[in-house]
Amino acid sequence: MRVTTVESSTLATVAYDQDRGLLQLEFRSRAVYQYFEVPAAVHEGLLDAASKGRYFNRFIRRHFLYSPAFNGQGGARRADDRRLPWQGQ
Repeated sequence: MRVTTVESSTLATVAYDQDRGLLQLEFRSRAVYQYFEVPAAVHEGLLDAASKGRYFNRFIRRHFLYSPAFNGQGGARRADDRRLPWQGQ
């Protein structure tokens, strides 16, 4: 998985596994989430975006199944689930 440190007030790192379509985002809060079946073009768009947070909100959030990573909370959540790290949960 290729990990990239990004300049963003929302994200700290972006990692992507193209073979699995797995996008892993580490937020500034240190929460880590994995997003499933993400096309390579979405990953590239995120890296190229002037505002990573805005791109995330527009093209990733609520568009892909996701799961918290490394915290023992198993199971993917629906793309429209609102329990996300920037909402204090």
